[in-house]
Amino acid sequence: MSDLPVIGAQLSVLDLGRHRDWLFAKDRDLELPEFCMGDILAHPAPFIEMAQKALDGWHGRLGIHGPFAGFELDVKDREIRPVVQRRIDQALDVCEALGAVQMVLHSPYDRWDACNLDRTPGERAKRISAILDTLEPALIRARDIGVQIVLENIRDTDPADRLAVVAAADTPALALSVDTGHAHWAHWVDGAPPVDRFISSAGARLGHVHLQDTDGWADRHWPLGEGNIVWPAVFKALAGCDAQPHLIVEINEFDKVEDSVAHLEALGLAQ
Repeated sequence: MSDLPVIGAQLSVLDLGRHRDWLFAKDRDLELPEFCMGDILAHPAPFIEMAQKALDGWHGRLGIHGPFAGFELDVKDREIRPVVQRRIDQALDVCEALGAVQMVLHSPYDRWDACNLDRTPGERAKRISAILDTLEPALIRARDIGVQIVLENIRDTDPADRLAVVAAADTPALALSVDTGHAHWAHWVDGAPPVDRFISSAGARLGHVHLQDTDGWADRHWPLGEGNIVWPAVFKALAGCDAQPHLIVEINEFDKVEDSVAHLEALGLAQ
């Protein structure tokens, strides 16, 4: 049996049937994207039922992409914060119903923060406090139901920012996610570290990776091999982390998920 990492994928509930054999053969990790949408979170039952039926007999690790539209985790308005917390709690309802063990949320950090957080003494600590105040009820519930929330880099240019949040939380319910395309964009456009450094800096706190390719200009979500990300460097960094992250191909064309994994197989990096 190969000791290369087994790659999973983000697949819509509606696409599970087309990839069933591939997914089930190695019990690959799976991430469902539908539950990031508020309209679906308000009425999730049909999607939960479809997923349960499609995944009967599958034994991989299940995750969902949590909500992000219209808010940031560092919300400071105390009247708005409960609205954000309610939306995250709805996503945890879905995790509990499906037996999902992971949920992706978006980081609020960006280039502005990299340039301005140190302008005022204590500003970094205030930002971390705001994020953790928002997440506090979710982290308590996530711990109780066996879900790990992972913070994904979006516009981040310094991976140390998210790491500081996870370290301050100091709970297995919160870990780091690295999106390879977002990191590559930040490297090319904003001078952030390369993708492999985003991964290696996460170390043992790495819980999840979105694998997507890009040219560095935009958030392409291309199949792996169609951009210019250096995949051997990425997987060398992964091998150096004392972690077992969910490795999820997240591309726009679900029909090319298996081709993306085949590209990594051809490079001798994964299966």
